[in-house]
Amino acid sequence: MGKNRRAREFWESSGNNSATFIQYYNRLTELSVSMFDWQNVPDTVDVRFLELTLFGKGQAVFFKDEVLGYLCLPCATSGFWNVYNIPTKRRAYASNAYNKDLDESDSVIIFNNMLHTPSRLDVQMFSRRLEEFDRIIDVNVRAQKTPVLIKCSENERLSMKQLYEQYDGNQPFIFGESELRNNALQVLKTDAPYNADAIYQLKTQYWNEALTYLGISNTNVNKKERLISDEVTRNLGGVIASRYSRLESRRTAAKQINEMFGLNIQVDYREDYREVDQMGILYEDDTQGGGTAEMSNSTGVSK
Repeated sequence: MGKNRRAREFWESSGNNSATFIQYYNRLTELSVSMFDWQNVPDTVDVRFLELTLFGKGQAVFFKDEVLGYLCLPCATSGFWNVYNIPTKRRAYASNAYNKDLDESDSVIIFNNMLHTPSRLDVQMFSRRLEEFDRIIDVNVRAQKTPVLIKCSENERLSMKQLYEQYDGNQPFIFGESELRNNALQVLKTDAPYNADAIYQLKTQYWNEALTYLGISNTNVNKKERLISDEVTRNLGGVIASRYSRLESRRTAAKQINEMFGLNIQVDYREDYREVDQMGILYEDDTQGGGTAEMSNSTGVSK
């Protein structure tokens, strides 16, 4: 019975770890693939699929099919390279077994960034760390509810277990059997320290680091005075710098596509509401002359 319970608890904990990781991975993936605003793209090109391909594989190929029209699909490159190490031979493929051989004269490769690498590995790294922080918080918070060890004899184990179940169930009154000895309850306090707030702060900073990587504005600032615009601008410097690589790679590809096919495709980062609302500076608790300046992150949760 004890082994079965321990096994159940292990798999439950493992399941919670996996679920938390998937939650963060999906959230960051969704943010990553929705950051760019593609304009004047042919109707036969699925921008969502394009961004998912760049996110997961690091490259996609744009071309025109004689029957289906313009397409943008995953591609496999061969060992034929030009002087700038851009593959000249590439094969477009899809999950329905569609494939087409292409070259640099009839197709353009869109790269995810200047390194020609996917974003998936970075998002996995951030998600794994965020999952770890969340699970630490869960364990630490629960330890505040049960920071005790109960000593008893083997004969009293069942009675102590029933008493503890009442305690764990938040019952306002706990009734013991008449046979319960006066000194039966011997409790050893584990005194688990409460550090969930510190871990949450660390998790928030790491979440903001993930947003910075994606080029999403955020601020790790909590000071007892008003933020000036120059301070906010400096804090957003890393965010702006992170946008250059992915955005420039897409713009370069769009320019090549327009020149090859006579189109007018444009791409830019989606408008950030902070840029519209003076970078989202919020002032609160200004009753004593020095308000706390709070910057809300891109999930809408103020820190």
